Amino acid sequence: MAETESHYTLPAAEFDDHKPHLLIVISPYYKDIADNLLSGAKAAISATGSSYDVVKVPGALEVPTAIKLAEASGKYDGYVALGCVIRGETTHYETVCNDSSRGLTLLGLKGVCIGNGILTVENRHQAEVRANAAGQNKGGGAADAALHLIALARKFVNQTKGIGFKPASEHIIIADADDGPKKA
Repeated sequence: MAETESHYTLPAAEFDDHKPHLLIVISPYYKDIADNLLSGAKAAISATGSSYDVVKVPGALEVPTAIKLAEASGKYDGYVALGCVIRGETTHYETVCNDSSRGLTLLGLKGVCIGNGILTVENRHQAEVRANAAGQNKGGGAADAALHLIALARKFVNQTKGIGFKPASEHIIIADADDGPKKA
């Protein structure tokens, strides 16, 4: 079913002259799947004229921590989280899925622009279908999500509500010959 399912996707995010710089954080635990996710993410970012760096971490649980560390550097406008968790014989699957997702969500709620491309699947075949850049392209989808959040963040940051205090730079200086300059 997943192979024939179709979904609506937003048009690519558009940016002015200041193209975003993203960090792709990838866990190559299942290297072939991770490589396909990475291929899709790189293509989606490049299609907007944006740039990216790539770092690798051991597993999906380390992805949120790596993003938090990178966010502190101030070098990146957004992040793409990539990896794959395939259900095994133990409950470790639930821990990795839930905790990696929770970590990314908490960062997102703090204003970090993240596209989550960590696959959580029942078997390898599901992962292969979702990771294939010519198929479901979940890596590209995660990059697109990050780019859309960056565009949205820039839109909201540039808006003002027209109330509150004026910044000191907006105060008018009136020259008074007797007492010197005065703020209006």
